[in-house]
Amino acid sequence: MLIGVDFDNTIVCYDGLFHRVAVEQRLIPPEIPASKGQVRDYLRQCGKEDAWTQMQGYVYGDRMKEADPFPGVLEFFTRCVRDGVNVCIVSHKTRYPYLGPKYDLHEAAQGWLKSQGFYDPDRINLSPDQVYFELTKQEKLERIAKKQCTHFIDDLPEFLGESGFPAGVERILFDPQNHHLTGHPFRYASSWSEIEALILC
Repeated sequence: MLIGVDFDNTIVCYDGLFHRVAVEQRLIPPEIPASKGQVRDYLRQCGKEDAWTQMQGYVYGDRMKEADPFPGVLEFFTRCVRDGVNVCIVSHKTRYPYLGPKYDLHEAAQGWLKSQGFYDPDRINLSPDQVYFELTKQEKLERIAKKQCTHFIDDLPEFLGESGFPAGVERILFDPQNHHLTGHPFRYASSWSEIEALILC
């Protein structure tokens, strides 16, 4: 068994951080719900697509250290490593933002993983060579195939449904907001405790 896991919006929850930054920058009224999707939709409706794009680079770069892990994800990785279940992180992540300052997004993500104890022998103890940040979606698909993942967990149904998705991998859609309850052929979980029950129990 080798469980592959996406990074952004699967391991890392950005809802509170995006809302906080958007309010700081006076791009949204404070009463907009504290959800990354709600912030994005509001800015797009206001014709502020470039502001949204630049904010993503800022959040994934300079403010990355403030992002939260989803509840239960650290415990899931800890159990996998403790019980000898192979697990890896495979993410599509550009090196630098499309707009704005050239933050190194890979370095920021690695710093976040370190700060959350992923590489700490006394905490999760995941090996750094089991973490892959790929520059393109195609490279992400190729990495999943090359690693021979038996399972893959992702928050994007469109990625799990890619025609080039490696055959034989059990795909699990992580959907904490219950946006995609129907219309897809994947196994489904709205929390990391559900994922743990699906795979490890």
